[in-house]
Amino acid sequence: MDYSRGGMRRSRHFSSKLPAAILAVFSLASCAVIEPPRIEDAERLRQTAVLVAEVKAFGRTLGIEATNALAQTTSERPALSMLWFWLQRKGTLALDAPIDVRLAVGFSTLREKLGLERVYRVDGYSVYYRQGNEFADGRAVATQGFAAEALVRRVQVILHEDLHGDENFVLPWELEEALVTPLGSLAASAFFVSKGDGENLQRAQAAVVQERQLGRELRSLVQQAAKLFAGEPLEQARNRILALMGDYPTYERYFRRQVVGQNALTALEAKLSHDLAYFRYFDAIIALSEKAPDLKTLITDLKRLPRSVDGAGVDAYLVALDGKYNGLPR
Repeated sequence: MDYSRGGMRRSRHFSSKLPAAILAVFSLASCAVIEPPRIEDAERLRQTAVLVAEVKAFGRTLGIEATNALAQTTSERPALSMLWFWLQRKGTLALDAPIDVRLAVGFSTLREKLGLERVYRVDGYSVYYRQGNEFADGRAVATQGFAAEALVRRVQVILHEDLHGDENFVLPWELEEALVTPLGSLAASAFFVSKGDGENLQRAQAAVVQERQLGRELRSLVQQAAKLFAGEPLEQARNRILALMGDYPTYERYFRRQVVGQNALTALEAKLSHDLAYFRYFDAIIALSEKAPDLKTLITDLKRLPRSVDGAGVDAYLVALDGKYNGLPR
């Protein structure tokens, strides 16, 4: 799956640290207006608005409190496009600590109209960037691009962004993403069960299987990468890690697709750290969902994590939940 989502919601999600220089070259309109869509586009947006409302209502049955994210369309208000940057010091990975720098910039235009040309090298840092119109904030509206996405992905995104709402989770970014990502995928499958939509249920379940494998491969690759950084010269280690991706085909396809237009070596540490924030607990959460009485119980239990929790605390909590669910009837 392609994750063009999440990340803006609250200012606490972004580091105030910045390296001396990070430069972007782009062109965009200085002000946004609502342009009347074509008749067929207007109907697609209308159908997407209906879907958003339906999915949010379903989410509440699982204990997912709805937010205003994506509740409106570009026919009602102008789009806000986000440009996210993640920076990690070369030769390091965000294994047991937050990523070094996270930065988001908002633009009153569609992502497609934000013509980003390049991000210049930042001395000492690996840099990965991403653009998107979907994020966990009431200013995120459904665009024509979102309306054209596959149904499974749209349902996943709606539930994912709602899970970020403060009524659901208020955790450090790298921990919250790691919980919200698998829960959003599981909730999407549950939505299609409720609809009796077997075809899209199969697609949603296949996506969970693929994401679970991606998470497993990423964790293994990151462990090897950490050893290489600790034992080899920096550039030799970085090139060896890129070469090692061939042993992890599911993750390599995901990595290569998301860094198209970027230099893979420049993005390496930042991208691995970014992805670990999303997939660190994916396998563990899916395993818990297979033992929990139902998905609502799992979501409710995970929402009890304290705001002050750290990575070690989440690890311990997941182990405790596993023990709690062992032997329970389903």
